[in-house]
Amino acid sequence: MHLESGRHLYGGAQQVRYLIQGLEADGIENVLVCPRNSEIAASTRAKEIVELPMGGDLDVLLPHRLKTVIERYAPSIFHVHSRRGADLVGGWSARSAGVPAVLTRRVDNRELGPWARFKYRPYQAVVAISSAVEDELLSHVGLDTQCVFTVPSAVDSERYRPTPSHDRLEKILGLTTRAFMIGVVAQLIPRKGHALLFECLPELLSRHPDIHVLCFGRGPLKERLVRQLSDLGLDAHVSFMGFRNDLPDLLPGIGLLVHPAEREGLGVAVLEAMSTGIPVVASKAGGLVDLVEHEVHGLLFEPCDRHGLTQAVARMLSDTGLRARCGIAGRRKAQTRFSIEQMSKKYLEIYNRVLSIVS
Repeated sequence: MHLESGRHLYGGAQQVRYLIQGLEADGIENVLVCPRNSEIAASTRAKEIVELPMGGDLDVLLPHRLKTVIERYAPSIFHVHSRRGADLVGGWSARSAGVPAVLTRRVDNRELGPWARFKYRPYQAVVAISSAVEDELLSHVGLDTQCVFTVPSAVDSERYRPTPSHDRLEKILGLTTRAFMIGVVAQLIPRKGHALLFECLPELLSRHPDIHVLCFGRGPLKERLVRQLSDLGLDAHVSFMGFRNDLPDLLPGIGLLVHPAEREGLGVAVLEAMSTGIPVVASKAGGLVDLVEHEVHGLLFEPCDRHGLTQAVARMLSDTGLRARCGIAGRRKAQTRFSIEQMSKKYLEIYNRVLSIVS
């Protein structure tokens, strides 16, 4: 049984969908517990879907609802995938129902040690999606190494793949001249670094006036970012694309993906770009260094370093050979190390380990 409390099919929820797909292929039956009217409910291959009211951290009735569902289905494993209160009540609800629990942690932000240890106590296994998240769990939270595992996120390399160049993006945007497309795929929230990239644009446009930035994603920061662009006089050079279900079809039209995050658990958007054969400029935040090797799959810069970001993007724009090499290497790495099959088999090993311990 999987618990995913996110309402939108962002990176984390997409990974739950991939995992269920991989486990189903191995003959494992899956039940998904998610919020009512959530996007994952309409796209998962789970055998059964249980939609519950979920009000986040302050939903005092959620533990009772979860325990009732767990007792009704009696799963072998209860796997919690998200936060918003689910990571706290999910584990304790499972323990109350007598079912072993696993938690996947996808973010690398700092937690208060005593509180975190209380939250993680009912879990037989805690899974990190990157070395940065693993280090947080071991070094700061202080979890036992025997119960911490690392399983990176996956990408569907058949869905995210290079395709012949086309003019679809230009038609969507109504552009009359050929532009070099730079993509940013991230929620519009401060830690994703959109504002930092926009600060770099005047200098980049002075060298490469044909660039156009596409921001895929939605979030509360949009109005502030629009004002920033207006103040800089850059409205014509940036387009906000919103959340796109057809992203795999649009990514091949992008020449470069930029991911200037201040913090990042792993960076699924970067992984999707690599799978599509797109070169990457990314910060060294969190798990991004697990994905991108500098000058092999893309270029890295220090988080929040405007000069470093500007120089990395400018170098990529000027060097077509570098872009081509990084695109090829990124595609190869995504296919060989981050497949859905590999991820699901690693989780199945963890489930079996947990069951062998509690039996």
